Amino acid sequence: MTIKKKHYPLLLALFVAALIIGCQEQPATPTPLPPPSLPETVSPTPLPSATERPSLLFLPMIQPESAAVEATTAAPSPVTTPTPLPTITPTPLPAFPQYTGVPLRRDLIGVQIHLHREDMDLLFGHLAALNVGWVKTQLSWKLFEPRPGEYDPELLAELDHLVVAMQNNGIQLLLGLAKAPDWSRTTTEEDGPPADPAHFEAFASFIASRYRGQVAAYELWNETNLQREWQGAPLSGTAFVELLAAGAAGIRAADPQAVIISGAPAPTGINDGVTAVDDRLYLQQMVAAGLGRVVDGVGIHPYGWANPPEATVAQPDPAVPSHNNHPSFFFLDTIMDYRAILDEAGLAHLPLWTTEFGWGSFDQFGQQPPAEAAFMTAVDEWQQAVYTLRALEMGQEMAWMGPMILWNLNFAPTLGSDFSESGYSMLRPDGSARPVYHSLAAALNP
Repeated sequence: MTIKKKHYPLLLALFVAALIIGCQEQPATPTPLPPPSLPETVSPTPLPSATERPSLLFLPMIQPESAAVEATTAAPSPVTTPTPLPTITPTPLPAFPQYTGVPLRRDLIGVQIHLHREDMDLLFGHLAALNVGWVKTQLSWKLFEPRPGEYDPELLAELDHLVVAMQNNGIQLLLGLAKAPDWSRTTTEEDGPPADPAHFEAFASFIASRYRGQVAAYELWNETNLQREWQGAPLSGTAFVELLAAGAAGIRAADPQAVIISGAPAPTGINDGVTAVDDRLYLQQMVAAGLGRVVDGVGIHPYGWANPPEATVAQPDPAVPSHNNHPSFFFLDTIMDYRAILDEAGLAHLPLWTTEFGWGSFDQFGQQPPAEAAFMTAVDEWQQAVYTLRALEMGQEMAWMGPMILWNLNFAPTLGSDFSESGYSMLRPDGSARPVYHSLAAALNP
């Protein structure tokens, strides 16, 4: 076929069109890029905290106008169901403070228990979980011997059960003897000493004979510098040592191996001679009356009110609103003042036994503490645990400190939340464990 010259422009156009179509149908294969070079160690940028990053739920979705117009004219695309973002759960704080100090010695730590008509299996379960080396319970003499020479069989059976269980589980027992029966006193008001110390000697001898070799130590009487504990006689450290000597004689005759601890005075900040005698002055009276010849250790109750254990009257914590202007309100001041009094009297060989201590709190009780314990509102359950652990650590750094008995394990479930004693309890009124319970158990069961 002959192609005429007039057809040349048309053929050229057809050739260019074919060339363009051919290029679209056979795209060139791109040369892949080399992977990026990464450093050996990449430090990830930390995610912002929940409080720093904006909430994804409330960011408005704003589209530019051109995108909106295009959406109305373009063909619809398939809708892809978005994959939900993973839920970020923050690492929860532990339910109780964790002890991280020098390991605590179990044989120097104990708790005081309420024993009267308790569920013994439940009680022993708590003691096993805590793994304490000591248990203290106070025997109310007036309940054990309501009439001269007659002892309550139910209370003795309960105490027998406790003594055997402690022996079988390697727990040392400290028995406190206090509260004379009405028949032995000059008055029946509140609590107080017997008119004749020989009656106390007989009771102490009876208990020590019954549990010879099974009770490690006895604390004789309790907070005798308070009127409510010494009704019927003037407040006097000298008179107390006389009663103390009678009880010690009864115990030593029946069980020579038992350790005798003097009943601790109460730190109060009061020294009117009627309501109370200052505990430091009272201890000095006890020392002058021959305390060192009677006991193997000196009982001490270094409560801290709402003050941290490291605080002192010279350096109080400014966050504590009350009970911060007298050394009696400070755990460390009380310990060091007692130590100084004994050392100055030539009794450096006598250890201090912390037969009660602790920080009260009504946190999680659902009500305010009694008026006399209003300072407990300044301590929450977390602080209660932290202060207790630190106090135990501090005590074990003191070579002359004997066992430290925490007040208390189970008074709140027994007494309810209307009593100040319950604020110190390691269990809440409903029986659930407080942080201090878990913290101590964890520290003694590493």
